[in-house]
Amino acid sequence: MKTPVGTSAVNQEANTGVASFAISPQEDRILRIERIAIRLFGVANCIVSFGQVSARFGKGERSMAALEAAFCDSLSFPHDPVIVNDARLDPKTATNPWVVGAPYIRFYASQPIVDNNAVVGAIFLIDYVARQYQEEDTFLLNDLSGLVEQELQFDSMQAAHDDMVRQNRSLRRDSMIDPMFGTWNRGAIVRSLEIEVIRCRAAAKPMSLAMVSVDNYADLKNEFGLHASEAILIKMVSRMRSCIRPFDALGRYGTEEFLVVLPGASHVVIQAITERIRSTVLAHPEVINDKTRDVTVCVGTVSTDVFTTASPDELMSQVEQALHSAKKVGNNSVIHAVPVGS
Repeated sequence: MKTPVGTSAVNQEANTGVASFAISPQEDRILRIERIAIRLFGVANCIVSFGQVSARFGKGERSMAALEAAFCDSLSFPHDPVIVNDARLDPKTATNPWVVGAPYIRFYASQPIVDNNAVVGAIFLIDYVARQYQEEDTFLLNDLSGLVEQELQFDSMQAAHDDMVRQNRSLRRDSMIDPMFGTWNRGAIVRSLEIEVIRCRAAAKPMSLAMVSVDNYADLKNEFGLHASEAILIKMVSRMRSCIRPFDALGRYGTEEFLVVLPGASHVVIQAITERIRSTVLAHPEVINDKTRDVTVCVGTVSTDVFTTASPDELMSQVEQALHSAKKVGNNSVIHAVPVGS
């Protein structure tokens, strides 16, 4: 698990710019624990360290917080609580440069921080006068380390939750994609229509819908086989993509039918786009088994600036009827739905 960057209680210097750095929400919560410890124990400083606290400060910086951080970095993380009432008398710190020299640290205590049964850091209390550490203080410092450990667990749980959300989003998206064409599947494209009808009406903008079907697809499949006919569909979908706008939604609606949802497109715009689709597909005949075969489509369209109060279901009914009318006219046809009597 990733632990926070080493934090230092720079409470007196945070507003001076001496130790200015962006901190994460978790680091901010740990700084609160440091401030509580300073008041609770009456010490000069409390530092929660996960290693290299001094990296927070500029190279050569000589502020009090920077020197205290360097002192903590010079000590190992303890496996048990350590209390040194006078650092000058302790063999491990008697010659420490931050004890014999500025800032002349006298008292320190450290408490291990444990995560997954491993010591990952420590809480350090620092003061500039020798002092007597009470038994009650040991319990309080242990309680504070428990709070820090809870922060680590919370961060780990949050990271796991975020990862799960990302995976669920990916799985949900995958469940809405047609695996052959990489378009939306039927459920997703119909849902897109429902959303865009509401959104465009709220914004007082038109919206159009087009249903595209490959002509004589059953004959193509019977003559050339399933794989060749599917390859034709894949190429056709690619050509359709090149004709629509980046924010239009394209989805597979049936075996050889595709639905295009075009937010903001009036009946004039959809006429231009569907004509582009029709002519682009026609301009690319397919060569299959050394045979050249024209591929054409029929298209039906409907627009909300023509059917101003139509529901999503009514729009679907109109676009299906328009496609049926186009097929009755003949291959390579486009029909735009109009109200009865127009």
